[in-house]
Amino acid sequence: MTTRDLWSEIMSYGTFDRMPVIHWAGWDETHERWIREGMPNRVDHLEYFQAVPPWRFVSVELFLHPVFAEETLEETGEYRIFRDESGVIQKAWKHKSCIPHFIDFTLKEAKDWPEYKRRLQPDTGRIPKNLEEIISVTEASGDVIAISIAPMMGWIRNWMGVENMSFLMYDDQKCYADMVMTLANLTCWGIEQVLPKMKTRPNLGFGWEDICGKSGPLISPDIFAKCVAPGYRKIRSKLEEHGIKLFGIDCDGLVEPLIPHWLDAGVNLQFPVEYGTWQATPEDIRTKFGKELRIVGGFNKLVLEKGRAAIDAEIERHISLMKEGGFVMMPDHLITPGTPLEDYRYYLNRMRTLRF
Repeated sequence: MTTRDLWSEIMSYGTFDRMPVIHWAGWDETHERWIREGMPNRVDHLEYFQAVPPWRFVSVELFLHPVFAEETLEETGEYRIFRDESGVIQKAWKHKSCIPHFIDFTLKEAKDWPEYKRRLQPDTGRIPKNLEEIISVTEASGDVIAISIAPMMGWIRNWMGVENMSFLMYDDQKCYADMVMTLANLTCWGIEQVLPKMKTRPNLGFGWEDICGKSGPLISPDIFAKCVAPGYRKIRSKLEEHGIKLFGIDCDGLVEPLIPHWLDAGVNLQFPVEYGTWQATPEDIRTKFGKELRIVGGFNKLVLEKGRAAIDAEIERHISLMKEGGFVMMPDHLITPGTPLEDYRYYLNRMRTLRF
């Protein structure tokens, strides 16, 4: 049974006796630690860990096209301030992983939107020249296949900043809704450039949002219903035209208040379900929202720093839900620098030998 077949059985509540052994990624500092602890440099991590990725993407380019010209405004030995490809002026540290500090924005209000909308139109230049090769390699891998979905909110948040986006959502909902539908239309066009060329139907459509913080969503349910849900529904309809039943979203933070609204709009898979300061668990989400909502993630990544007994206990805590189906367990975000290499290998080996 390929990983793709196993994943499909799990997500359809079919017949399975194990979990896929998934390696996603770690922070740069994590990899540096692992190299010091004996991992070869420049190694293929999936081969080294004998693991699989969560999924492999096939897609056209859905980001701004053309992008803005990158421009350095200030540079020191420690940081660089620059206008990035999305028109955002940001400060980024050079020698440590960090969330960039956004300083200023090209897209601030409705009058600035036409320039971005112009860069979010269908264009044959978005189609990879080697698309057929990408499809062939992806289909042959046996891994889970995802077709990319543009963020309906996350990119807008990045391009404008939280404050500007918050004002726009209330001051000009027509413009905000147009932003969402522009991204939805581009996504649907992209799906039609890819799926007719594929012999294997993707397992899911999947997009990124990160529209929630530790206290909850950055958007109200009412504005979500008015401005965002129509975009999701359009994409959901396009996926279903091609027989794709799962529509997943990557969103960090306290996502529970948005889940019923996502479900109503056609999103039926959540990733990564961070434990976080709010102690979210996949079991609680299953209890609240039922089997229609599939879950990927849910393993508290910080447990990997606490030794093998803690790792064993965290795995045990989720076995009942793993057996039930509709849940693929993996760490709930990038592996942190406090994780010893051998303890991470221990976690993967436990998952590899786990049988129900």
